Amino acid sequence: MMDPRDVLTVLCVLLGAFFFFAGTLGVLRFPDAITRLHAVTKADNLGLGLVVLGLALQAASLLAVLKLLLIWAIALLASATSCFLVADSALRGQGERESAG
Repeated sequence: MMDPRDVLTVLCVLLGAFFFFAGTLGVLRFPDAITRLHAVTKADNLGLGLVVLGLALQAASLLAVLKLLLIWAIALLASATSCFLVADSALRGQGERESAG
């Protein structure tokens, strides 16, 4: 018999995987860079948060939970920074194309 904590862990990890899949689908289906970035950053950040929550439920110590939260925080910061840089580059490239044409 599974412990309720194990069931919650499985649900969180599966739901996180679903959001990763949804973000990937958004990257493949949406028409431009800005909407693709929105899909992948929102879905992946939520997916990673759910996976971290599921893993934190199984962690052996508070230090392990803090490490998982630190990894999630760093991923959030990196995601926001890279998303801004890619979106800025895409908008600049779009402006250059419009002025040339």
